[in-house]
Amino acid sequence: MLAGNHHRMNAHLNYGTAGLALDLSGVNATVLAPQFLAGLPDEATAFTAAVRSPIGTRPLREQIAATDRVAVVIPDGTRPLPNDRLLPWLFAELAHVSRENFTILIGTGSHRANTPAELDTMLSPALARGYRVVNHNSTDAASLASAGRSPLGYEVRLARDYVAADRRIILGFIEPHFMAGFSGGYKAVFPGLAALDAIMHYHGADVIGDPRSTWGELEDNPTQRHVRAGGSLLPVDFCINVTLNTRREITRYFCGDTLAAHRAGCAFVKTTAMVACPQAFPIVVTTNSGFPLDQNLYQTVKGMAAAARIITPGGLILMAARCNDGFPAHGNFRKLIEASASAQEMLDRIMTPGFAVLDQWQAQHLAMVLLKARVALYSELTDDDVRRAHLTPVHDVRAALDAELARLGRDTPVAVLPEGPLTIPYLA
Repeated sequence: MLAGNHHRMNAHLNYGTAGLALDLSGVNATVLAPQFLAGLPDEATAFTAAVRSPIGTRPLREQIAATDRVAVVIPDGTRPLPNDRLLPWLFAELAHVSRENFTILIGTGSHRANTPAELDTMLSPALARGYRVVNHNSTDAASLASAGRSPLGYEVRLARDYVAADRRIILGFIEPHFMAGFSGGYKAVFPGLAALDAIMHYHGADVIGDPRSTWGELEDNPTQRHVRAGGSLLPVDFCINVTLNTRREITRYFCGDTLAAHRAGCAFVKTTAMVACPQAFPIVVTTNSGFPLDQNLYQTVKGMAAAARIITPGGLILMAARCNDGFPAHGNFRKLIEASASAQEMLDRIMTPGFAVLDQWQAQHLAMVLLKARVALYSELTDDDVRRAHLTPVHDVRAALDAELARLGRDTPVAVLPEGPLTIPYLA
């Protein structure tokens, strides 16, 4: 929804777990927030109904035999899927299969493994300790096995436990995604369970740089094409996708055949999570949706990329993201940034034929944003680190906003995305 006025007193910015109040009095602000959808009144009953009358395939329990070895794939801890609720309902529906037959695979993609404490939170201690749980490791050859060759021309190795399973069930949630169009669907498998070399193809500079690799584009999106090609090499027997509101309540289920369920979910999300703007704004205040998405600068590029869609060239993106986990420390994101004296140099390096390193895609996105706009960051990073990332550190969001308004004129239009990339704005 679009709400604009001069008198709106406060916006609540999603920041960490506590949030941040922003006084907007006297500001010509347009607040862009997702349409709030109520959670389903009875998530458990609705789950059972959705898996018993799925989209485009037979009911779930009819597809899994008591003797089947079943891989259940969930996203990692950077994604707010309510596994602690969904998995017990899933296992109840498949009560004829003994728990020893299940392997819960954490689809980390190229992210770090989730710790035992994180798994207790993500899954509940009962599930984390009562089932076989495997963190995918994209660089451990022993834990990978070939799933075949992608039609896009490269070998795809996936988590060995997934390849070896008799039946495969994938879980995810659907929201607009800044490269793949939407999250969910086959993304659980690819890149979720893929080897690093395959992920590098999927995140190739030419794929990322393609203007169709963007939020809300599904069918003609080069990134999504890699996701579907790699994710469908082995049969997925059942897909459980959900949409969530800001309270992590489930608003809808899209279950069944992966492509059909995902398409239906994406169509629904486009109408609820994307908002058309009549014009661009010289200032956009935004977040990275708070915890768990704003734990590091790497993820925070997402929120910047959403804001960049409606910023006027050379405008100011004011970002509030906690980044309490740093850049983070692992991977090449930080190295790429620090090796570059400017955003242009960073982009030139990444676009050099033959250049390929882990995390380059996020640095590429950051560079693309910085070539369009200036970005100021309110976070827990040191000022030096913020400057190293070619951003401007700020310690008070309202003061930074006032300083820019003093430069441009008090009545300059300001867009505010208090929930960050939970709402994807686009120029109509």
